[in-house]
Amino acid sequence: MSKNNQTTINLVHWADMTADRIIRQLGDKDSYTVASGITPSGTVHFGNFREVITVDFVARALRNRGKEVRFIFSWDDYDTFRKIPKNMPKQEELEKFMFQPIVDTPDPYGERESYAALHEKNFESQLAKVGIKVENLYQAKKYRAGEYKQGIEKALNETETIKKILNQFRKEPLTDDWLPVSVYCEKCNTDNKITQKKWDGTHLTYHCENCSHDGSELLSETSRLKLPWRIDWPMRWAHEKVDFEPGGKDHSSQGGSFSTAKDIVKVFDWQAPIYLQYDFVSIKGGGGKMSSSSGEVVTVNDVLNIYEPEMVRWIFASYKSNVDFAVSFDLDVVKTYEDFDRQERLTFGVDEGNEKKVAMAKRVYELSQIEAMPEKMPFQPSFRHLTNVLQIHDGNIEKAREYYQDQIENERDERRFKERANCALNWLENFAPVDFKFSINKEAPKVDLEESGRSYLQEVSKMLDGHGDFSSDEELHEKLYEIMHSFELKPGDIFPLCYNILINKPKGPKLAGFMRTIGLKKVNELIRGVL
Repeated sequence: MSKNNQTTINLVHWADMTADRIIRQLGDKDSYTVASGITPSGTVHFGNFREVITVDFVARALRNRGKEVRFIFSWDDYDTFRKIPKNMPKQEELEKFMFQPIVDTPDPYGERESYAALHEKNFESQLAKVGIKVENLYQAKKYRAGEYKQGIEKALNETETIKKILNQFRKEPLTDDWLPVSVYCEKCNTDNKITQKKWDGTHLTYHCENCSHDGSELLSETSRLKLPWRIDWPMRWAHEKVDFEPGGKDHSSQGGSFSTAKDIVKVFDWQAPIYLQYDFVSIKGGGGKMSSSSGEVVTVNDVLNIYEPEMVRWIFASYKSNVDFAVSFDLDVVKTYEDFDRQERLTFGVDEGNEKKVAMAKRVYELSQIEAMPEKMPFQPSFRHLTNVLQIHDGNIEKAREYYQDQIENERDERRFKERANCALNWLENFAPVDFKFSINKEAPKVDLEESGRSYLQEVSKMLDGHGDFSSDEELHEKLYEIMHSFELKPGDIFPLCYNILINKPKGPKLAGFMRTIGLKKVNELIRGVL
């Protein structure tokens, strides 16, 4: 990529500006390490996804500049199991593992080797669906393999330095005997009632009030010691040589974990990575910030049931990272699809826009791709119209595909149709307003006709008999109005009647287009049935 192209990209999207900042501040290296991570304390939700895709956008921007990127994703599965989410089965069984490592807690469904693995594998499969490839790091394995012993020793030997940093932001200072390490009891495997911790330079001794065990762990041999989050995070920055990692606004506030970590990391002879704050994402009408521990969550899979994978990426790429937003499942879904299609047309020059608007549309669209950029604009079945076509064919996707047969030209178009059709069906079934739903009458309903209505329908039936197929919705619309005016009728006299004949409702999609989509032969059969 030429320097001029780099400059143009940098001015457009925040991911490119961030990549540029990383290179400028850390030096122009061949390779960079970017990082993200989650504690698998419960179902990994869509709110967690914002951090991961934020890193993915920056990783792509770095690769666009010809850089190698190591994208590490840390599963903090050596953290303590502190709360049982409401959506988990076998609550009493899980209760037995409270305050033990998440990785040692069993999967209540019996599908995976642990509770941690259940949530890890589910989320990893969801990331793959939206084109995010990461190097997964499982922290329990790394702690138990002894990878962090040097970091633990440094933290223990620098206890007073770390304590001073943390006390700057505490109302109550840490106690004199506080140590920057937790320990899982050798006897009961819990860490919640560990007291009398002492470090002599090689051993950590402790008392467990949970089971009355007095323990002693030799650092060079133990795998039971773990650094708490505020110290663990900067230690791992140093261990993995992290160049970039974002954080939520809860970590970014004064006294938050990032503000302490950027000082603590110096203990480990490293510097804080380039940082980017991201804001929360919610589901419209979903009641604010999601929480894995509550169990009341929406997952990436839930969103993929309503939006195509590229659209999920596009939604996030369309917002600055520090702006909060909500993803809609209600009627706004239709508008979101229309907005995406408009941006896609701008990208491929089908629609015109000013230079700045087109440049942004192209860059956001590029960052939204799962695979390589399409050579030509993919087929765009209007989401609104697709819901009509699917309902006309009783939700049969193969039948609906026949309607679009002439427009589907390649494998990308085929994938677009199948994904969008499935999303449309899911939306209709679970979220669409009642007004959006209908089914075509199999037989003509019983309708009380006034003479004017009967005369109108007789003339429409003749017109449909004699004309065959109309070349456009507009042509049929004009003909329907022409007949209406000839009988000195108004739309309110005619449209509810027509919709009742077709779908047993007083209103529906735009009538002319609706009739053509149903098929004028079928429409005429229903009209004749009421005459």
